[in-house]
Amino acid sequence: MIPTAVSLIGAGPGDPGLITVHGMACLQRADVVIYDHLVSPRLLLNARRGAELIDVGASAPQPMEQQAISYLIAEKAREGKLVARLKWGDPFVFDHGGEEALFLQEHGVPFEVVPGVPAGIGVPAYAGVPVSYPGGGDTITLVRGFEDASRKPPDIDWSGLARLEGTVVCYAGATQLPLILDALRDNGWPEDGHAAVVYRGTLPTQETLSGTLSELAALVKARSRREAAILIVGRVAGLREHLRWYDAKPLFGVKVLVTRAKEQAAELSDQLAALGAEPIEAPMIRILPPEDRTPLLRAAGQLDVFDWVVFTSANAVDSLMHAVLESGGDVRSLKGPQLCAIGSATGEQLAKYGIKVDLIPAEFKADAVVSALKTRGTLDAVRVLLPRADIGRELIAEQLREAGALVTDVVAYRNVLDDPQANGGPDIYRMLLDGEIQVVTFTSASAVRNFTKVLGPEQAADLLKKTIVASIGPVTAEAAARLGIDTSVQPDTYTVPALVDAIVAHVVAQRAAS
Repeated sequence: MIPTAVSLIGAGPGDPGLITVHGMACLQRADVVIYDHLVSPRLLLNARRGAELIDVGASAPQPMEQQAISYLIAEKAREGKLVARLKWGDPFVFDHGGEEALFLQEHGVPFEVVPGVPAGIGVPAYAGVPVSYPGGGDTITLVRGFEDASRKPPDIDWSGLARLEGTVVCYAGATQLPLILDALRDNGWPEDGHAAVVYRGTLPTQETLSGTLSELAALVKARSRREAAILIVGRVAGLREHLRWYDAKPLFGVKVLVTRAKEQAAELSDQLAALGAEPIEAPMIRILPPEDRTPLLRAAGQLDVFDWVVFTSANAVDSLMHAVLESGGDVRSLKGPQLCAIGSATGEQLAKYGIKVDLIPAEFKADAVVSALKTRGTLDAVRVLLPRADIGRELIAEQLREAGALVTDVVAYRNVLDDPQANGGPDIYRMLLDGEIQVVTFTSASAVRNFTKVLGPEQAADLLKKTIVASIGPVTAEAAARLGIDTSVQPDTYTVPALVDAIVAHVVAQRAAS
């Protein structure tokens, strides 16, 4: 059996969640990912670490001719690399996927085609327009509106389309859209027929214009744009106001800055995106092992000598568990000591390893932790292991010692400053200055501190005055306050789902008041 060297994958029309399961699997194991510029950056985060990412789209910083793209795909495959070719929409629908497949076949490069959600199907669905509906006609016609600067509409039988009385879905370039609307009206389509134009379909920035064909023609000409759109014409377009669901989500169109470490950002980003928000990932911290792991490994190898292990974060859980496995132990070594997790998220992280937590204090405060431990008995001569961050608060260790506990305090991981723009990330300074970001989230005190270091303390505080600042808990909010940043949103429980719920409640209340 000849192994597949190239996967031509339909990435869907924008929303990274629309890629197929098979397409995602191909992406995750690829050595090289060659992608269209319109493919979501969030989708590219699923590429394996170390994979080569190459942007070849027409809007890329250095766009390539189609023939050069085909040669590039073949050359990477000949080097023995597994290639994922990510195509916007579906590879074989108004795209060069067929051309690339034929080139590979002619050059003896084994390939497969992984179909995707075509823009002509996915975009109308996200706009609340079913392309077919009982009584809406018996045909669905996909029309390509050329992307060039031609002043003529596509050369097709427009009057024949009108006689079909079904649904027309057109991939319309900016120049072609008004010409196509005129061609429809001039060739038998009724002026008062239903139609919709969708820009940036399936994305949180999606914009939909709907009305009669005549109204849309006037609106499109009055509001000249340089971006392509999907045009839907037919009786089905009249169902939008009844079936719109995507742009009715509570956070639709809200840009939210996610400052968590790259490895942890997905949890928050995915929940925000599910509610219609556009997450902007700009990691302010990187989680790294301690410079000297000897104390951590030593503690991990003798967990049975401790009466309690106090975890102050999910990162502390992961770091200690990795150390346990590295030192030759297994999760059963945590069955001996009792386990205290500060925050439900930390408890949930332990649960992922099949370990049940014994105690979760009501608050993330040193005195609350000590008080909670005292409810289980005296702390006199009680042996406590405290794995923490290198910049973790030492107050818990101090108060435990004052209460008589014998504390082994080890650095489990390091919080290191990360500058997202220096690593090719978004220019958040400009985005905040231009008012593009509506919500900034902080899930740790270190993220707040690093945010001000990257932007400058005074500039950071000033930029956030007109922005909703959401802090996951009082410790994070307190760190922000010390730096002159006021927290607008803080959940009652200090978890990511609770933080998202609090953001929704705040945004909904703001919209209702305006």
